[in-house]
Amino acid sequence: MTTLSSLWSESADGRLGVLMSALSGIAMALAVALAMTVYLRLSYRTWRDVVRHGLAALAATALLAFAAYDMRHAALAYLGLNPSKPAVEFEIRMPRAMLTAVTDSQIELHTDRNQTLALVDGVRDLSDGRALLRGAVALNHRTADRVLVVNLPGKGTFEFRLRLPAEPHRSEQFGLWHLADRIASPLADTVAPQDAYMIRYRVL
Repeated sequence: MTTLSSLWSESADGRLGVLMSALSGIAMALAVALAMTVYLRLSYRTWRDVVRHGLAALAATALLAFAAYDMRHAALAYLGLNPSKPAVEFEIRMPRAMLTAVTDSQIELHTDRNQTLALVDGVRDLSDGRALLRGAVALNHRTADRVLVVNLPGKGTFEFRLRLPAEPHRSEQFGLWHLADRIASPLADTVAPQDAYMIRYRVL
């Protein structure tokens, strides 16, 4: 199974890229702030100065926006996600016993056009006897037919349909929890009720 933690430990170049983008953004912001401070103190307040000040402020805003855009792309590339395409970050709640062998699990996004392996960001226990599995997967194609398939060897296969349009908009917050759409388990007599398996997600 590919995990985000192992990806981070093996991506020194990615960490350096993110750090360099952050440092360049900070340096750019400081340089613009210093230049504008000197300019405003030395200039006369005529109508031409007002125009110049406005253009300087517009240039500073554009530079800062570019720095933020560059840092975001570097961070997504560092996570192994294509920054030019959206990705889904997901959280899945399951009974703790089902995720005891999470290191052997495999999560894939199945569409009518391809299959993509998801990156797993680990598991943490919840207070209600369940565990929370976190991860992310890239959306490489325009399609509304997307199913996240969680395969736990010896435990079963759990399918969650992603209720997203073909071209989803990015979101800051996670959406509502949804039940599993299909559960196929060799442990039919001991598998928990369907409402014990839920997913929520957001588009990055």
